[in-house]
Amino acid sequence: MIQNRIGLKLGLWMISLFLLVLVFLGAAIDRIFTNFHHSDMENSVNEMTAHFVTMASSPETATDHSLDAFADFSDVSMFFVNRNGEVAAHSGDHDPMDRAFIRKSDVSKVFSGHALNFTHTDPYGKRYLVSVMGVPSDENGGAADKALYVLASTAHMDESISRIRQLLIISGLGAFLLAMGVVWIAAQVLSRPLLQMQRATRKIAAGDLETRLNISSKDEVGSLAGAINDLARDLQRYRDTRQEFFANISHELRTPITYLEGYARVVREQLYASDEEKEKYLEIIQEEAVRLQRLVNDLFELSKMEEGRISLTMEWIDLKEIAGSAARKMEWKVKEKGLVMRTVLEGEVPLIRGDGLRMEQILLNMLDNAVRYTEHGEVALIVRADSSNVCVAVEDSGAGIPEDELPLIFDRFYRVEKSRSRQHGGTGLGLAIAKKLVELQDGTLNVSSKPGVGTRFDICFPVPAGEEEKA
Repeated sequence: MIQNRIGLKLGLWMISLFLLVLVFLGAAIDRIFTNFHHSDMENSVNEMTAHFVTMASSPETATDHSLDAFADFSDVSMFFVNRNGEVAAHSGDHDPMDRAFIRKSDVSKVFSGHALNFTHTDPYGKRYLVSVMGVPSDENGGAADKALYVLASTAHMDESISRIRQLLIISGLGAFLLAMGVVWIAAQVLSRPLLQMQRATRKIAAGDLETRLNISSKDEVGSLAGAINDLARDLQRYRDTRQEFFANISHELRTPITYLEGYARVVREQLYASDEEKEKYLEIIQEEAVRLQRLVNDLFELSKMEEGRISLTMEWIDLKEIAGSAARKMEWKVKEKGLVMRTVLEGEVPLIRGDGLRMEQILLNMLDNAVRYTEHGEVALIVRADSSNVCVAVEDSGAGIPEDELPLIFDRFYRVEKSRSRQHGGTGLGLAIAKKLVELQDGTLNVSSKPGVGTRFDICFPVPAGEEEKA
């Protein structure tokens, strides 16, 4: 079974392309040499024919003996043809019975003053280059009275061309074999990273998310390998996050369910000492049921946002009005805990595009979180604007968050004070939901904190162009 199919295909494509180029190049070189030899021989025969015509038209040299001597010396055959196409004289080795090359139409052209060149093959398969010219005569006032056919064998030319073709074939075969070896090695080298990526992706698909590719080339293959490594890291992070998420859900659901089951059994079996104790157990059952309902609602809300199924009603909203409404709704909880609520509206604030209900949900979530983790002091809600942003800050004087934990507080189920999570009653999803809602409305949510001093959350939304004047 072939393991390197991509290398085989790449090699075959490159070899086929090289072979195609080699064939066309060989054909072109063969045509160039053939035309060169043919033209050279044709010029030589034409010059020889013109020389014979001059000799034949001169009374001093126009003797059969001298022409035969010149024909033998030049290794050609000569035929003198009259106007009727009949052979008047012949010299040379060519078979005088072969007269197929003498055509009446050619004779007429020659006696009209034209010179002809063509190729002739005799009955024995021998090829000749034929040159035809008229022989002028003083008796006819310089007009031709006979035509001279000179036949030169192409055997030497054909042999030279044949040797050239053999040399081209041998050279081409050698070049092809050499190229095939080089191309095959190149195909294997080029396809090796692809095979590594194939094996790596199969391992990743099988669940081995620790798989990494060590391909450091600075081309598209290296970029693809880097993308596969990034994908493996993202999948590993997603798997770890999912496992942690399910573990957190199991923990968060197990605790209220255990309370509900235990205290419901106490009430059902009447294991309480007084009506006051019974009411206490029923109150715990109610609190845990509410907590469980909040947890399920938060999970459902977060799931819809992550899947993009949440719908926002985008409109022009006044963030000062929404902030004031959220502060009024939190007043009872602030007073109940003995804290101070401070609301600051700095100057004119332009309208922004957003979902009013979701924006109020964000602020209530942030304020509730600030009140829950502040034991004394104040909670401040500050609305301000500049040339490009409208920002809302929620600031408290609580215990603060350690610096190394700040990047983690927006993770699902993450709590800074894990030992006090049940005391504060949060689900661990509030900040994750708030951050998602802010990002869905093109905003940013940042946090800064100092342990022992307090925490500040800044929520900023961009001001649309031309809306700075809307207040």
